[in-house]
Amino acid sequence: MRRDKDLRKAARACALVALVLVSACTSAKRFAYEGVGRDEWQKPDEVIRALSLKPGDRVADLGAGSGYFTFRLARAVGPTGRVYAVDIDPDMIGLLTERAKKEDAPNVEVVAAKPDDPMLAPGSVDLIFTSDAYHHIQNRVAYFSNAAKVLRPGGRIAVLDFNGSTWAVRSSGHYTPPEQVKKEMTEAGYRLVKEADFLEKQSFLIFAR
Repeated sequence: MRRDKDLRKAARACALVALVLVSACTSAKRFAYEGVGRDEWQKPDEVIRALSLKPGDRVADLGAGSGYFTFRLARAVGPTGRVYAVDIDPDMIGLLTERAKKEDAPNVEVVAAKPDDPMLAPGSVDLIFTSDAYHHIQNRVAYFSNAAKVLRPGGRIAVLDFNGSTWAVRSSGHYTPPEQVKKEMTEAGYRLVKEADFLEKQSFLIFAR
């Protein structure tokens, strides 16, 4: 009997340690996504304005991460709109779900995607928005060619990605030259409709079919 009690205590202790580690891991990931001073170089309010969203629009935040843009997008489309926070990381899926509850954002829907499929319904969004996630996607031409089916008529894709303008970013490999983004999106069947130039570290390109 005593041995059983000791085993149960040990199991509870292990579960608690695992929970702490998971929480710490999620917090570390959120810090990695948002960091210190991101608002200064990311200029999120200017980004949102440049998207020209309207109340009622439906947006997919592809690679939503910790939700840095998700909840800004949700405010921009208003209560009649919807933002699909799409990610493949279970930790971020959990964090996004919790944030949506805490921030009382019923127009945010969290979507657990696959690496090769955003898992969105056909004709479900007016805009696919992705920030700092483009370079992580494999077979991008095929991915975005297939993603066209989730766009409504007149739908757009906005790509923000690090442009490799700094040595630190180039050495990390986490960037895509803007000309490469343009080339791949053209091959996927899109045309460039807008190129914003107010971000130093990133290219900001908007495409349509």
